[in-house]
Amino acid sequence: MKYTRRSFVKTIGMGGAVIAAYPQLGTLPGKALTIEVINQYNRPPISLIIDDSTCLVNLAYYGIPQFAEIFPDQYKQDWRKLPREIPDSFIREFGEWSHENGVKGKFSIVPYPACTGWVNRFIPGWTKRELEDCLKLIREVIVPHWDIHPEMVSHTRVIDIKTGRPFPSPTPEFMENWGWSQTKSVDELAAYQAYALSILKEAGLPCEGITTPGGYGSQNQKNLALGTLDAVRDVYNAEIPHFFRDLFTEKDKSVAPLVLNPSDLNGANPKCVVSIIGCTGDWFGDWDGLNPGSADRYITEDLVSGRMVDVIASGEPAIMVCHWPGLYFNGDHVGFNILKQVKKRLDQKYNNLNWMKLSEIARYWAAKELTRITALENKFTINAPFSTPGFTLRLNTSTRNPILKIPGYQPKPLLRVKEKKDIKSNTFYTDRNDSVLCFDLVKGNSELDL
Repeated sequence: MKYTRRSFVKTIGMGGAVIAAYPQLGTLPGKALTIEVINQYNRPPISLIIDDSTCLVNLAYYGIPQFAEIFPDQYKQDWRKLPREIPDSFIREFGEWSHENGVKGKFSIVPYPACTGWVNRFIPGWTKRELEDCLKLIREVIVPHWDIHPEMVSHTRVIDIKTGRPFPSPTPEFMENWGWSQTKSVDELAAYQAYALSILKEAGLPCEGITTPGGYGSQNQKNLALGTLDAVRDVYNAEIPHFFRDLFTEKDKSVAPLVLNPSDLNGANPKCVVSIIGCTGDWFGDWDGLNPGSADRYITEDLVSGRMVDVIASGEPAIMVCHWPGLYFNGDHVGFNILKQVKKRLDQKYNNLNWMKLSEIARYWAAKELTRITALENKFTINAPFSTPGFTLRLNTSTRNPILKIPGYQPKPLLRVKEKKDIKSNTFYTDRNDSVLCFDLVKGNSELDL
């Protein structure tokens, strides 16, 4: 079963696990050398995806009546009881807590939230100053530790990008969550996504990826990936665009990122796009304010089981997924408090988690999948289309004095650490059986002398 980010959206995924980029074999005296690219700093990657966030507007309050117009049998709640606003005080509280606790991930900014107003211009119901203050707060408190994504333009009605107005038909075919995106070409999706990205750029927000609203692109993922690659590079000139579309909650389903559409890897302008995959459902609190969540689904009180425990054990990125209105559950802190409880339990069980933004995960996975490593006697050569900090290798042999050699620079010996948990850039650990080497990978050619 594939879990959907909206209970009313049926999604169809690309399927299949990531194709592992296992390096080649070489020879050391009397022993075949195997080289494996492992997680950055030899630590489990972890992240948090926040959907349906934006400036001021509670997307649930303004979105539910628009969804109900399409599917009245599915939206019978009194949405008027929800708060219309998610205030700046909550953004500040959340942002400061995440900074203090090292939590990183992705934070959506819906550009034209539920057709209420534009985050780069004005939102009726709030003053221009209130919007500017909110954007300033997001730049200062959220941006340093979170990627910013558009979640397409409105997250409700499809917008005619020639006029900036919603299409007149309130049908599934003209809602971003449902039918419109499923039949569009690469160019059409790229143009629509570039429109959303341009609004965030005008609002002074950085961006390297997008989040799909509901079922957007679920049956058109090849074009979605290519459209994202084109749009993000065109508007922001981002080197490695990424997108969040799918999540899986099954224990035996891979949630490793997918590195898609690589090209020109040996040229001056290498390209790829990375599909980031979440591993949990909306378990802090439902986006619509109907059902509170539970920390136990992530990690139980005895720290023994839960979805996060399973994924961390697999070595794949453990990326939680939630919605901003669910954290600010009905104007309360129910979802946020559950997140705090989950973080506390994770800290009790682990001392080596590597909190990463989605762009950092995308960059590392692109390097992991696309870097070519060739072992030659007591050294190996590296050709990397993309750079990344903390590139980490495991060898099935001990080594004494590994030296990183980059053309045009002085050779850099890696410093030995006593325990694997102390691995960081430009260090290595070794024992009788294997070695872990970590260094900042440069774009182009380099060499490690063992």
